[in-house]
Amino acid sequence: MFRGNHPTRVDEKGRLKLPAEFKRRVDELYGAEFYITSRDGRRAEIYPLKEWEKIEEKLAAVPSFNAAKRKFLDVTNYYGQTVEMDAQGRVLIPQILRESAKVAGDVVVFGMQTYLEVANHDEFKAQMEANPLTAEDEKALADLGL
Repeated sequence: MFRGNHPTRVDEKGRLKLPAEFKRRVDELYGAEFYITSRDGRRAEIYPLKEWEKIEEKLAAVPSFNAAKRKFLDVTNYYGQTVEMDAQGRVLIPQILRESAKVAGDVVVFGMQTYLEVANHDEFKAQMEANPLTAEDEKALADLGL
């Protein structure tokens, strides 16, 4: 399980060094292969390949003419690439995604249970402040037992 926020940097070549806590978890459970993509072009999602393959298995059960499946595949394939972590614990964020999500320099890396999410630090903070957790959100979470 990935959790927490670990600020770091994406270097000038587009490489993200996985924060030590996340890298330890990756080394224990997953190996060096990842699928990096996005569902909105504003944040990079880094899936250990084993976790992405679970999503693909579920997608395979959905008919190919399903419009939502098609949209999901279009966007995740457009931004997505399979990458391998190098010996220094770095992964290369695909260029299209780096540019779209503005993930260069200072970024935040969030643990999202089964994958990591990378966002531009300043843009994420501004978005979070503009759209805070509301009482309605808390009720919806309570209805889910959280």
